[in-house]
Amino acid sequence: MNIFDSIKKEKIQFKPIKEGEVSIYVCGPTVYDNAHIGHAKSALTFDLLSRVLTEEGYKVTLARNFTDIDDKIINKSKETGKTIKEITNFYIQKYKDEMSALNINEADIEPKATESINAMEKMIQNLIDKDIAYLTSNGDVYFDITKKEEIFKENNDNTINRVEHNPEKRNQKDFALWKGFKEGEPISFKTSFSKGRPGWHIECSAMIEDNFNGTIDIHGGGSDLLFPHHENEAAQTKCATGHKLANYWMHNGMVQINGIKVSKSLGNSFFLKDALEIYDGEILRYYLNSVHYKSDFNFSEEDLISSKKGLDKLYRLKKRIYGSIASKENKGFQIAFMNALSDDLNVSLSLSKIEDMISESNEKLDKSPEDKNLKKEIVSNIKLIERVLGIGFKNPYEYFKIGVDVDFKNKIDSLLKERDIAKKERNFNLADKIRTELNEKGISIMDLPTGTVWEKV
Repeated sequence: MNIFDSIKKEKIQFKPIKEGEVSIYVCGPTVYDNAHIGHAKSALTFDLLSRVLTEEGYKVTLARNFTDIDDKIINKSKETGKTIKEITNFYIQKYKDEMSALNINEADIEPKATESINAMEKMIQNLIDKDIAYLTSNGDVYFDITKKEEIFKENNDNTINRVEHNPEKRNQKDFALWKGFKEGEPISFKTSFSKGRPGWHIECSAMIEDNFNGTIDIHGGGSDLLFPHHENEAAQTKCATGHKLANYWMHNGMVQINGIKVSKSLGNSFFLKDALEIYDGEILRYYLNSVHYKSDFNFSEEDLISSKKGLDKLYRLKKRIYGSIASKENKGFQIAFMNALSDDLNVSLSLSKIEDMISESNEKLDKSPEDKNLKKEIVSNIKLIERVLGIGFKNPYEYFKIGVDVDFKNKIDSLLKERDIAKKERNFNLADKIRTELNEKGISIMDLPTGTVWEKV
């Protein structure tokens, strides 16, 4: 497996710390609002990474945190009158439901900031004892940036983002590890140094140390987190523990909506829930994963609809061999497919291998439509695609009904029953009339030995 390390800025061969096992930590959402397309892209990236490594025989442990205490959450609580817990529990469950709709596996470990206070307190106190962090009169604790090692290859002028002004700070860019309690805030925690709540950067460092007890293999997240969030995480951990936070760093690109970056400040955030009301989760998954994870992604409905054609081809092949059982994969396809994904998740190349497999399979089926061994091989290839890319798992006949509402489905079923009766009575004019009526409504019907099936065209 080769991956592009965001810090080393080069593609390198991945070697896990412990043979046969891989530890991955991904920065999750701040749960004060609905998930947007950018959240989905990040989650999909590391779901794909986990699936590929699992297919390669590794035992993967994936952690994704929830930031459930933050200025935005506190403001939401004040605006709505709801408790912090009511807000965060609601949005955590919504996030999980929407990720499930995209067929994203749940993380093995899902730590919450509010449940990791002891781990944060321990790390912060360690840094205070070493005079790498310091306490101010109002209970804030800051990390002294002059004490950190240069871990990342480059700095960014924006590393001062989210850094609050405080005249007691030693350096302008010192960042908060802990925020002292302020009158009127709805939540606080008592620690050995002050009453208050954690800063943003300390969460992941403490959670990783608490759950993995040492350096992890891969730390990931969106490219917007590289500076300053991940740089600060790396510095905190190295100073507090003496070991690296992670051996490899991976970052997915940003999402744009019709050329404009997803941003709450710009007011163009595209909520995932809105997309899922229009498009099936599998179709969204296929589209969002069709571009390499490192590239910025321009979301457009026109491209999504065009992208769906590739998924349609897979399901049309699946329809041709539906009911057959799996045997061993076609080794040629299996190797080419996995080699593509093992090269830094080259999903474009893997999709081209799927296209080739579909074309070759259809040609062979045209020549030998009753070849059971061929059908078993194709089923196995599709099973491999299901496991690794997380697509192609539906009943193919049901897949082609996606987008048809319940009332219309009932109307179609009623017309098909009427057509069956007409055929039994040898009233073929009526049967043909019903077929034509359905065709005009965008519905194609197929008469099979097991009965009549239909699909949306």
